[in-house]
Amino acid sequence: MDYRKKLMRDQKLDGLSLKPPHRKHIHALAVLSVVIGLVALLTPSHDAEATRESHPPGAERLQLSLALPANEAAAVQEVARPTEATVVAEPAPPVAPEIAWETVEVRSGDSLSVIFDRLKLSPQQLLAVVNADQKNNILTRLRPGQKLHFHIEDSQLQSIRYDISSEKTLMVSREEASFSSEIVEHPVEVRTSHASAVINSSLFNAGIAAGLSDNIIMELANIFGWDVDFALDIRKGDSFTVLYEEQYLDGEKLRDGRILAAEFNNRGRNFKAVLFTDSQGRSQYYTPDGKSMRKAFLRAPVDFHRISSRFQRERYHPVLGERRPHRGVDYAAATGTPIRAAGDGRVITRGVLGGYGNTVIIQHGNNITTLYAHMSRFQRGVVNGTRVRQGQVIGYVGMTGLATGPHLHYEFRVNGVHKDPVRVELPDAEPIPAKYRDQFKRQSQPLLAQLEQISATQVATAD
Repeated sequence: MDYRKKLMRDQKLDGLSLKPPHRKHIHALAVLSVVIGLVALLTPSHDAEATRESHPPGAERLQLSLALPANEAAAVQEVARPTEATVVAEPAPPVAPEIAWETVEVRSGDSLSVIFDRLKLSPQQLLAVVNADQKNNILTRLRPGQKLHFHIEDSQLQSIRYDISSEKTLMVSREEASFSSEIVEHPVEVRTSHASAVINSSLFNAGIAAGLSDNIIMELANIFGWDVDFALDIRKGDSFTVLYEEQYLDGEKLRDGRILAAEFNNRGRNFKAVLFTDSQGRSQYYTPDGKSMRKAFLRAPVDFHRISSRFQRERYHPVLGERRPHRGVDYAAATGTPIRAAGDGRVITRGVLGGYGNTVIIQHGNNITTLYAHMSRFQRGVVNGTRVRQGQVIGYVGMTGLATGPHLHYEFRVNGVHKDPVRVELPDAEPIPAKYRDQFKRQSQPLLAQLEQISATQVATAD
């Protein structure tokens, strides 16, 4: 056999051929190699670490690219390249332009119409604001010193801001051809504060020294005024402790609020009071055991400068020039000082009564009457038969009748018998209703405990 033929036969038997491979076969083999390589890369195996050590990263991609045409190699490299996250910057939110407010202070004689004319705003815009909402009626009742804030663009009113109070603001805003109104509430923060002091001269001076406002001092006097005569009974060494509210807006103090609990020590006597508000919203001060701090009668029906004449069985009358009983108490006060009803009752006498001058007598229940004399004038509406409430103004201090100076002559009668108004034991008002007693205990105990702690701290500090 020819040697050449024998060699070709042997090669065929071994699966080989001396015929050179076609270009399509080379391309197919290259694509197949790429697929096998990608599968190997994506499939983890226990020999992965060894493979990475013997084949540095990128070696496979380099070998494959050498076996492919340039354009196909580039495509393979793009597929194998790691994906990089694209960061897209979000646009910043639009910033609202700051409103340019024009502030107008109301002058004497100003009206909303005058102010609109001053700002060169048309009458049509004025009518649109006034007729937009009933809330805007408050803008027609302006007083000198108040302030309005206007936002105007191209002679067109855009909005009005008016502070009704520190807690409420009226906002009037344009909506196309009309206006809308809204009352914006500003939440007030309520904080609890306290103060203690020892009295050296007067309640007022001690209160000021302790940092209390005039209002809190006066309220403290009103709470204990049925038990303590702050003109006559105060002694050096008396003391008080008060727990009260303060109201804040945006971190700034607006005003004092209510007294929540208080203690007063006077001449060895101790008085405590705690505030209770029932389900109807009525607030009143009670003792720790639920008795009303309020008595059925005021101890003194007028704010007086001094007692000019006390209750006496017999005294020299400065006008008549003779000795006779003085069955009441004279409170010296300036002409025009308000006189208040000492308790609830009905007016049975109103008019001129001999040497008493202008006089009012009030019947309280069945057995008590009070008399108020030497008035300069009567309160309008107080006539015979009028029902009055405790503290209601019934007239004003004067010196009508037999009087040498302006003062109130005040009498207190029980079953027709005169009693000393300064010393008579005043009947208590109604205690806390039975249906509120459990609620009162729950609310009062924490306040009284806090009051006790403050008092104890004050005593320890003084020691």
